[in-house]
Amino acid sequence: MAVSVPTGAHHITLLTSSSCFSSSKLSSLSSLQCHPQLPRLALSNRGFTSKPRTLPIVQAKKQAFSSLDDLLEKSEKPVLVDFYATWCGPCQFMGPILNEVSISMGDAIQVVKIDTEKYPEIANKYSIEALPTFILFKDGKPCDRFEGALTANQLIQRIEGTLKLSK
Repeated sequence: MAVSVPTGAHHITLLTSSSCFSSSKLSSLSSLQCHPQLPRLALSNRGFTSKPRTLPIVQAKKQAFSSLDDLLEKSEKPVLVDFYATWCGPCQFMGPILNEVSISMGDAIQVVKIDTEKYPEIANKYSIEALPTFILFKDGKPCDRFEGALTANQLIQRIEGTLKLSK
């Protein structure tokens, strides 16, 4: 489930798993849109081929927080923050992967997406210099930070490894 969070001057999108929502509800609740059939490219001896891939629909739900800090402090579970930009290719690549990670990990984490173009003050606060940048917060404090695109399995392993170490 994606959750759009108006935070005063900020708009944050959270992703959590859910499978019981219709696409009409999704489009009316969020600016985040996910095609149920996303193409996947595979390299063959004849060049690129496209294979259809079905992903669950992600729903957005609005929640109000006064700031990102407020959201981080009130969260009962770890929060993975994805700092991205709409023009960033690797950031776009990570969208479906974050959906997959959110569904795979269920309620173990909360995923938050922050557009650095719209909210440069948040990006500056966390010294974001490359995109995508991910910061994993636990108990309101950063416990891991990494940059660049990862596969879903790599991202899950990184999150699980970090959370084991920080217990």
